[in-house]
Amino acid sequence: MYLQTLDPSSPRQLTLFNEQWQFQLADTQPDKDQWQAVTLPHDWSVSQPFSEQYEGATGYLPGGQGWYRKRFSLDCEPDKRALLVFDGIYNHASLTLNGEPLHHQINGYTPFYLDITNRLRQGDENELVIHVDRSRIADSRWYPGAGIYRNVHLLLTNELHIPLWQHHLTTPQVSEERAVVSHCIALSKPLPKDADVELQMEVFDVNSQTPLACVSQTASTASEHTLSLEIAQPKLWSPDSPYLYRCVTSVRCNGVEVDRLEQPLGIRWFEFDPSGGFSLNGQALQIKGVCLHHDGGLVGAAVPDSVWTRRLLTLKQAGVNAVRSAHNPASASFLSLCDKLGLLVQDEFFDEWDYPKDMRLNMGDQTGDALSQGYAHFFADNAKRDLSNALLAHRNHPCIFMWSIGNEIEWTYPRNAEATGFFDAQWSGNYFWSMPPHSPEQIQHYLDTLPRQTHDIGETAQMLSAWVKQLDSTRPVTANCILPSASFLSGYAEALDVVGFSYRQVIYPYAKQHYPQYPIIGNENLPQWHEWKAVLDNPQVAGVFLWTGIDYLGEMHNKWPEKATGSGLLDGAGFPKPSYYLFKSLWQDSPTLTLTTCECDLDSYRVGPATQQAFERDSEAWKTRLWLWPEQYRHWNYDEQTVLIQAYSNCEELELEVNGRVIGRVRVDQQADRVCRWAIPFENGQVIARGYTQGQPVCEDCLVSSGAPSGLTLTQEPTSLETDDATHIAVQLQDAQGVAVRHQQMALTFELSGPAELLGVDNGAIDNVAAYQGGRVSTSQGRALALVRRNGEGLVTLQVSANGDIHQSLILR
Repeated sequence: MYLQTLDPSSPRQLTLFNEQWQFQLADTQPDKDQWQAVTLPHDWSVSQPFSEQYEGATGYLPGGQGWYRKRFSLDCEPDKRALLVFDGIYNHASLTLNGEPLHHQINGYTPFYLDITNRLRQGDENELVIHVDRSRIADSRWYPGAGIYRNVHLLLTNELHIPLWQHHLTTPQVSEERAVVSHCIALSKPLPKDADVELQMEVFDVNSQTPLACVSQTASTASEHTLSLEIAQPKLWSPDSPYLYRCVTSVRCNGVEVDRLEQPLGIRWFEFDPSGGFSLNGQALQIKGVCLHHDGGLVGAAVPDSVWTRRLLTLKQAGVNAVRSAHNPASASFLSLCDKLGLLVQDEFFDEWDYPKDMRLNMGDQTGDALSQGYAHFFADNAKRDLSNALLAHRNHPCIFMWSIGNEIEWTYPRNAEATGFFDAQWSGNYFWSMPPHSPEQIQHYLDTLPRQTHDIGETAQMLSAWVKQLDSTRPVTANCILPSASFLSGYAEALDVVGFSYRQVIYPYAKQHYPQYPIIGNENLPQWHEWKAVLDNPQVAGVFLWTGIDYLGEMHNKWPEKATGSGLLDGAGFPKPSYYLFKSLWQDSPTLTLTTCECDLDSYRVGPATQQAFERDSEAWKTRLWLWPEQYRHWNYDEQTVLIQAYSNCEELELEVNGRVIGRVRVDQQADRVCRWAIPFENGQVIARGYTQGQPVCEDCLVSSGAPSGLTLTQEPTSLETDDATHIAVQLQDAQGVAVRHQQMALTFELSGPAELLGVDNGAIDNVAAYQGGRVSTSQGRALALVRRNGEGLVTLQVSANGDIHQSLILR
């Protein structure tokens, strides 16, 4: 293939290198006759059937060894450089070019690049072969994917250029009146003798061709240069207004432009205060965050931008303003979306350091078998390079406001748990809600006297933090501490600018009392009201990251057929769950109200005889709820029984009406867990809840009894199908009157015609083990999802059949 997309007049050309690859699965050498055409990003694991024979920790999908091949022609002029840029290959990837070894990459999440200039066959075809060894099917605690699952780019530059990732765009001084923008850059080579080299930086409004500000200076050496300029009355980047300027930096040699680098610029400043929490652009802002793994459900780890766009926008509609990448660096595409959409990002580097975790059971390694050999076995030799690559590649994204060096690392250094007193023979209790059994003085004593391992958690943390600060001092370093009472004294917290707590809201006051100098944030929290209440009650805590924003594949050891973890606010198909509606009522300012129903267990609830309002018999139960919620539904179809109606709202009062009969009003703030409940004997018809604020109706929600399924509604999101993009089609059962049927399930078959590809179908249920690419799925709550990508021009039609006798088609625009 010849790359005809390159513009020879441009001094720097970055081109997607995703087309015309070939792939095959083979345990040894690839078979010359078994290659199949693929387009990157590509995840071979998710395209296989689920099977109980595989490992639930990684989603009951296979690993194996994959081979990728790409043949291309590229005539690289003598004064040009050619680089291949990989955003992620999972994992243990060995690359060869024209039969010669090029690179070996172990970490599956870290970006890397290779200068192939001197390896190219000029005027002839080149062959790039990549062997990916994902034979360790339990090498992760969640679904990692397999293959070249992120973008690949080809970068062509002149010999004299700004090296890839060797430039840092910062805003060292920001106020509402003015902003200083600085671009620190290096040059790729010693400057030619007697050359006149000029550096220039311009900042543009998003749609303007006239710069707002410009600065230039001459360069006499290739060492670092800093260009700085001022912008008056800057438009500040924030979750509510994610404004991005365009920054253009160019290099001219003897009057000729030899390099030109364009990138978005977000101007903002932020602060973590040990006593006052977090502020952005001078305004207090509570972090309303979610943790996200990198899979996209039915597409596995090879996630189109449109999938993340739909998911992130849905989360933003609930008031989410931040994301934590769990537990490895996010993709460049994901970060660019967060820049544009306005989501703060905590970018995390590692889930393991010196010692391994048990991939199937978490905590310390308990099996040690070859199939579960993860990154800890390679940490010592690779950590600095992998951390540096990820940080350098990502540091110019304005969405990133924290670097996390690790997740729940303390489990793997046993003396830390021993020092706290948890989990020993003398202690009994629930870790989530118990104070540390040992006092700070006792913990320090044990840390001083217990036998040390070869590696020390505090020393490793300080090493990692130092690497981060060498490359970027503009953002704080954090980590997700599962045993913070020990981390405050082990040297771990000393390496951090902000101490992140993992499920330890119970010691927020303890931390303020004993370690008031440290800013605190909840880096991993249960998706329950009590977690947010703890933040409201402790203003020194910057906010939370809920586990999780979206259900994710894996972490299901020996739980077949459950292949995904169901703690998300959204399910695996991106549909909202009851926890989503709760947090929408807590985090969203505009009036919101959502009803759910389920069978009422009268042993668990008492019912007010006059109001029919329901209350949990255990009035304290809400305080210790964990990740998973009981099943709740968005329908009004039951037998003759008592039904529990639950309402999630931020209104002051709610009024319930059943078939035109007003049951009564209740105040939301008088419900201990912020949920209003009624226990109603079922009667066919409809229930309506109305929300009132200051005595005025501001919103309502309604559930209507439906008849038998007789039709389907197909809704396309987004409403246009662009080439190479993906569009979602939500399918919902409906009755003869057009009412959504959510209490009955039917088997759906999907058929696609025209120049497009059916990427997969899903219903969002964690126990759905139908192959994503099989074109068949049963509904869950009466609904399902299809994902379609166009691959040419022409009419595209999707036809969906339910139980073989209900048909509906949709022309995709």
